[in-house]
Amino acid sequence: MRTPMKIAIIGTGAMGSIYAARLSNAGHSICAIDVWADHVAAMNLGGLTIDGPEGRLHADNIRAIAELPSDEPFDLYIIATKSFGVRKSAAAIATTLSPDAMVLTIQNGLGAGDDVADFIPKSQIILGVAEGFGASMIGPAHAAHTSMKQIRLGLVQGANDHRLYRVANAWRDGGFHIEIYDDIAQLIWEKLLCNVTLAGPCTAFDKNVAELRAHDAEWNIALSCMKEAHAVGVQLGINFSFDDPIRYVTEFADRVGTAKPSMLQDHEAQRASEIGTINGAILKLGNEMNMPTPYNETICAVIRAREAQFD
Repeated sequence: MRTPMKIAIIGTGAMGSIYAARLSNAGHSICAIDVWADHVAAMNLGGLTIDGPEGRLHADNIRAIAELPSDEPFDLYIIATKSFGVRKSAAAIATTLSPDAMVLTIQNGLGAGDDVADFIPKSQIILGVAEGFGASMIGPAHAAHTSMKQIRLGLVQGANDHRLYRVANAWRDGGFHIEIYDDIAQLIWEKLLCNVTLAGPCTAFDKNVAELRAHDAEWNIALSCMKEAHAVGVQLGINFSFDDPIRYVTEFADRVGTAKPSMLQDHEAQRASEIGTINGAILKLGNEMNMPTPYNETICAVIRAREAQFD
């Protein structure tokens, strides 16, 4: 075990809970910050339980609170909120950030790095992408996931920073498969293709991933959303690591199986989703680049019309 880190995890929904439990059990000091009062109380009372492909794990040594302390520094801040919570989280972190600390932001879609950089020096920002977890909340202090492929990490600015390697090793202590990328655009866009394929279409058709895959017409619509995103990425000069994007996203979908994308989970709970940073990001870029994206435009219209009916 390497020197333990003091870690604040802002946003302990399904993914944040997985991070918190595994990093805590690896010996790191974890402070879990979340606005869900019942979740916070349950973590403090009985710890955090995660059901995963390797079985059940339980973490007892987690301190859970509602807000990031304004007078307590940490070695690592992990922003695991929805995309619309990133700016508020980064602003709070900036008040206690020390020169040696790092901020890791892990969201779906585009734009999180830029939001964090409005408050935090770029040399202290790590972008992360979590791939193939299929995570969901079962209840307060109880999350589950169907698989666990890898987490990609990359610096917003600089290279070969010892702080990045310390962060990567902390995650490896928790049993995560970690890959470090120099090309952060590739890191973000390859996950974005998967999100565009699954998030909006699963939500629009009210199906989990396996159900979407089993319906040829709906799966073809999902792939058409991805093809539009891939074309935009190619036009932007993204250096994709694969030649066959259909195979790439199909294999990803098959790995997560019956998982429900977080966007679908949000709609089931009558919550606004991250459509603007996923399928909506492709629509926005397509408009700016004069590239038609009718499939993503339609998916966005369906999702936004439903959300307009939420209380």
